[in-house]
Amino acid sequence: MLAVQSQDYPNAKWAVGQRLDGALDADLDRAFDAGEIVRTHVLRPTWHFVAPDDMRWLLALTAYQYRLLEIDRDLAARSRAVFEKALRGGVALTREELGARLGDAGIGASGVRLGYLIMDAELEAVVCSGPRRGRRHTYALLEERLPPARPRARDEALAELGRRYVEGHGPAQVADLAWWSGLTVADAKGALEAATPPLVREPIAGRTFYASPTEPAASAPRPFLHLLPNYDELLIAFRDRTDAMDPELPPPARVAQVLLSHVVVRDGLVVGGYRRRDERTTTRLQIDLLVGLGKADCEALRGVIERFAAFLGRPVATVGLD
Repeated sequence: MLAVQSQDYPNAKWAVGQRLDGALDADLDRAFDAGEIVRTHVLRPTWHFVAPDDMRWLLALTAYQYRLLEIDRDLAARSRAVFEKALRGGVALTREELGARLGDAGIGASGVRLGYLIMDAELEAVVCSGPRRGRRHTYALLEERLPPARPRARDEALAELGRRYVEGHGPAQVADLAWWSGLTVADAKGALEAATPPLVREPIAGRTFYASPTEPAASAPRPFLHLLPNYDELLIAFRDRTDAMDPELPPPARVAQVLLSHVVVRDGLVVGGYRRRDERTTTRLQIDLLVGLGKADCEALRGVIERFAAFLGRPVATVGLD
């Protein structure tokens, strides 16, 4: 997938878990705390899970689009120096603790201002996610957290971006990659055209899609149902999301409330939504189906709910399915 949007950490883990065989919520927590998965602002930029080997070249390729001009360059550089000093030696600090370090250095920062200064340090490859401290997230020095990785020339990075995006998300259009990456349309088109091996171009109804020549044929028996979390790559990775909507969905005004939350997907198409509430010992799901499901669909959805419960390691109760 190259990158998975992850500002909602608990649900982003489920987005990853559904794409793996046998992964558990606790497994992903351990991988995250060990630095095997990194979380930082990249692409557009917003929170994404990224593999350590891909972090530096993705930042180098895309971060230049987002220089925070609202903050003086000297102030941003001074703030990065404070962060580097505070985190040196394997230290991991929370957002508030980084703000306190800035205050000790005579730099007033809180709220949005603090967020911008930390984001600048992320985009300049100074800090990234550290291990969690209970339920709180921390920041660590990127150079200490991630192993060394080979730098890539810009043209090579663009070609890699185009190939990896289509392999993980395709078929897709130029506008989709431009949206997902935050690059210009010209760079997005160049990335897709330069991908190696060459991508396949497919004209469909006046639109041009790029697909991977090595994509395996789908073999899973239908129907297959999914409970996808908010910001899942099936939807958020595309500017044009019409192809992911079931044609039987009601008018957009009614659908909008569902699509802003988690979604129920049948055979790759959105058929409704759900709300998740984590209680002390149980997770509850309120299912809101906007398209009628048959018996086989409902049985498949119950199987997904069982898988979700196994992933979380706790019971999952549902309302609205029966």
